[in-house]
Amino acid sequence: MADELRTLTGSVTAPRGFRAGSTASGIKSDASIKDLALLIADAPCTAAATFTTSRTPAAPVLVCQEHLAAAGFQAQAVVVNSGNANCSTGAPGLQDARTMAQLVAERFGIDPALVMVSSTGIIGRRLPMDKVTAGIGHVEPVADGGDAFSDAILTTDTRAKKIAVEFTVDGKTVRLAGTTKGAGMIYPNMATMLCYITTDAAVEQRWLQENLRAAVNDSFNMICVDGDMSTNDTVIVMANGQAGNPPCDGTTAGSAAFAAALRHVTRYLAREIARDGEGMTKLMEVRVVNAATDADARKAARAVTLSPLWQCALAGQDPNWGRILAAIGASGADFQHDRVGISLGSVQMVRDGLATDFARDDAAAQMAGDEVIITVDLGAGTMGATAWGCDLTHGYIDENTLYTR
Repeated sequence: MADELRTLTGSVTAPRGFRAGSTASGIKSDASIKDLALLIADAPCTAAATFTTSRTPAAPVLVCQEHLAAAGFQAQAVVVNSGNANCSTGAPGLQDARTMAQLVAERFGIDPALVMVSSTGIIGRRLPMDKVTAGIGHVEPVADGGDAFSDAILTTDTRAKKIAVEFTVDGKTVRLAGTTKGAGMIYPNMATMLCYITTDAAVEQRWLQENLRAAVNDSFNMICVDGDMSTNDTVIVMANGQAGNPPCDGTTAGSAAFAAALRHVTRYLAREIARDGEGMTKLMEVRVVNAATDADARKAARAVTLSPLWQCALAGQDPNWGRILAAIGASGADFQHDRVGISLGSVQMVRDGLATDFARDDAAAQMAGDEVIITVDLGAGTMGATAWGCDLTHGYIDENTLYTR
């Protein structure tokens, strides 16, 4: 499928009928940094979304859920602020999130229920609503504003994460684009991560929700930077139908192409989050094969990305496979110790649960680049899963000892 995708520029405004923009409203300590972004469609869109499963969700998550239910799972705009999570702020924080939606609705003449709200940043502080209000008034969404939107939603990220593709659905040219942010507090289970996806395809809502959930499960829900789930995690898809294709619903021609493109976009963006983990120097890709069940494969793969011991070994290029073995052993996956195999790149270090006669220098060399592949063979079945993570360095500690200063 990836060979049939044509890469475009423009981030979330690459599909027809979307505009975006951003401004520096002064929410962040550096008043010159853009920290408020707006994405708006020409007309109401079919919407689907997934959110954090944290028991301490932020106010904007709750407001998004309210609005989607009230609007019949339609959306027309997204307003995002960075620098403040608007979480654990009580009833006033909830009202602040609703006010953000109301301000956008009044400015553009749309129903407030069609406005989605997101926030990212420090927990426990009220939003400076005077600055938010002024910022919403200043943003001028434009057709080429996707990149500006992508930049303004960042917090500790070192770069914007975005992708736009074009493909064919039942003879119609369709565009699908997405942008995300996230570098720390990353352990999604729908994590701080936000993601917005736009498309000009026509898509039936229930089928879109089903496919989004499946795509998120195989992408964002398989990444880890530090094992901490965010209070604000949000993934929203907006489909406006301007491509003119028969609505994708799983039975129409081109539905499979759309589903595959959605998977491609979410997996690309998920890898980009792991690749930009706070302080990271290496992306790790963990491939678990021959698991008894899909759940076992996922447990084992994520356990390796979650292990701080292995993350540190990765940072130091120490092929200490015992860290990997310990992680999968504690993962809850069902397998037999004497059937396990572990490889670093092309070097197999463990076979049938025992060390092979591998050369340590050869294994270390597999860790020298900025991408490292770990393969774990559980020898228990035929199922597999892939997870992504990164190494743990002093840079991560430096970032998080000074975060609220």
